[in-house]
Amino acid sequence: MAHVGNNKVYITRKLPGPALEMLQEFDVTLHKRQEPPTRKEILKNVAGKDAILCMLSDKIDKEVMDAAGPQLKIISSYSTGFEHIDVAEATKRGIYVTYTSDILAEATADITFALILACARNVVAGDRMVRQKKWKVGWMPDLLLGQNVHGATIGIVGLGKIGSAVARRARGFGMEILYHSRRRNEAAEQELGARYADLDYLLAQSDFVTIHTTLNDASRHLVNSERLQKMKRTAFFINTARGAVVNERDLAAALKKGIIAGAGLDVFEKEPLGGKSPLLAMKNVVLLPHIGSADRMTRSKMAEVAAKSILDVLAEGKEPDPKFLVNPPAKRR
Repeated sequence: MAHVGNNKVYITRKLPGPALEMLQEFDVTLHKRQEPPTRKEILKNVAGKDAILCMLSDKIDKEVMDAAGPQLKIISSYSTGFEHIDVAEATKRGIYVTYTSDILAEATADITFALILACARNVVAGDRMVRQKKWKVGWMPDLLLGQNVHGATIGIVGLGKIGSAVARRARGFGMEILYHSRRRNEAAEQELGARYADLDYLLAQSDFVTIHTTLNDASRHLVNSERLQKMKRTAFFINTARGAVVNERDLAAALKKGIIAGAGLDVFEKEPLGGKSPLLAMKNVVLLPHIGSADRMTRSKMAEVAAKSILDVLAEGKEPDPKFLVNPPAKRR
């Protein structure tokens, strides 16, 4: 596949895997530091670029596109979400927006079940007890009693590829599976033995409620004080999707008041989680630093897909046809 050798690419973070090698024929500007680039740095470094390879934490809006200039052809996001990109503005300008689709589905399903088990069986509390040398008596009949996972009811909000992967794991634990999505997935129902339920019923019946919906206007703060109060007092709330799907202040209040038993969170409304967050002091919540897709193979594959999208769009002499396209192909001005 031939490319124009003087194409310029801006990559906003160091990536694992083959991405840099795949793009080596281009003039690449790479943000090498671990922390995200500042807004000022992004606006400076996108100037004159044909492609941007960005992260979920990088806001790519009209101002950034203006700064890049008219030759910007593709914004390739190293993420399964794309709410950080003004897709409508990009489409209007004939800029392709791509993402890494659901390549991270299995890895995210793994971390979801890690949080379910950690919450239900006091895994973090037990580790802390041993490390702090507070385990004084040895085996005890009532030490850190938790709740059953096997045979419990799981409520999955969003039965896409990630939600379905969670459901397959739930079957292995003999769980009853409820799900709620914008539209029924009858094929998944047959394969997974899942039952469709309206959201209020799912919340009331589930021992574990796990979020796997995309973030949009309809799902923002989908879970709030009113809906948390519909859950069992013995239930756990799990979120490995997007922090803003739940009203974090309402969730903290529900945990503090014992409205629900606990939570396992890999994502937050604002990341990293600030030092003033009440969640940090709570013993009934397990907190992770957004590592749902953080296994070596998955992150490497995501980098490969993000780079491949750029190669597909910048290919010389052929119509761009990236595999994981967010917006419909638009004719460039």
